[in-house]
Amino acid sequence: MTHDWRGWRDAAERALYGPGGFYTSGDGPGPAGHFRTSVHVSPRYAEALATLLCRVDVALGRPAELALIDVGAGRGELLTGVLAALPEPVCARVRPYAVERAPRPAGLDDRVTWLPELPAPGSLTGLLFANEWLDNVPVDVAETDGGGVPRYVLVRPDGAERLGAPVTGADAAWLARWWPLPGAGPGLRAEIGHPRDAAWSRAVATLRAGLAATADYAHTRDTRPPFGTLTGFREGREVHPVPDGTCDITAHVALDACAGPGAEHVTQRQALHALGVDGSRPPLSLASSDPAAYVRALGSAGAAAELTDPAGLGSFGWLLQPVGGGCTGLLTP
Repeated sequence: MTHDWRGWRDAAERALYGPGGFYTSGDGPGPAGHFRTSVHVSPRYAEALATLLCRVDVALGRPAELALIDVGAGRGELLTGVLAALPEPVCARVRPYAVERAPRPAGLDDRVTWLPELPAPGSLTGLLFANEWLDNVPVDVAETDGGGVPRYVLVRPDGAERLGAPVTGADAAWLARWWPLPGAGPGLRAEIGHPRDAAWSRAVATLRAGLAATADYAHTRDTRPPFGTLTGFREGREVHPVPDGTCDITAHVALDACAGPGAEHVTQRQALHALGVDGSRPPLSLASSDPAAYVRALGSAGAAAELTDPAGLGSFGWLLQPVGGGCTGLLTP
């Protein structure tokens, strides 16, 4: 271990997706046992995605087969929720795909095709959705030295770090364009995001026609954090990122760098409001006329408020990329 220094991209790839890695192990509850995403907050998230899929269906002219591709599918929770929320005429034509490196979980709906990698480019028509996937695409980390020169951050399996060689080539070009580090002194950090740009481009290319959408922790060029965002999660708590396979390793996404021509970038709050997720409390009169319905509506409103909280999940970025024409303006009610 003493001499096992690697760049963060290589170290995280091994820790997350290598043999027995955080995401590739089929044991236990999966990622849901370590952190809570929008998918796990409420069924209303899956219902919103079902609404979006129905809008894609209409925009595409109701094709005979409508693909729903969930990238980074975890244990299939989101697909399960969407299939349950779809109206039967649409559900009968949906072909669901889960893209996930972990083994297929027991008991998953037989209709779901489980894939370890993305389908072939241009092979499907429908909606591709990636919830908190890009933040787990490993990237290298840069930090400025005493002279303000960006250098690669090297890490050991125990989480110890040191600075390596200066950043060069495509990595340096990406930093210069998307996350410039001013040469004013030491300690400024950035995550070099071009592997995520490439990953998202490949995901979008899966579609022959339709809409590709991703939702994630995000920032844009004018809001880049000066010390980066690399962190870890274990058993529901944020922890120091250690690339040993025992914790999630994640960093926020430069979504503006990922965006292709015609992409729309909105917050999750804006997207979910447009898809009918409203955190308004039910009228008090319902408490008298139907107490049970009032309690259910109150719980649903609370979940919707959490999903759209501008200080929490509602601040997530959504990137929507239409493919092949037609699937634009789908967040207009």
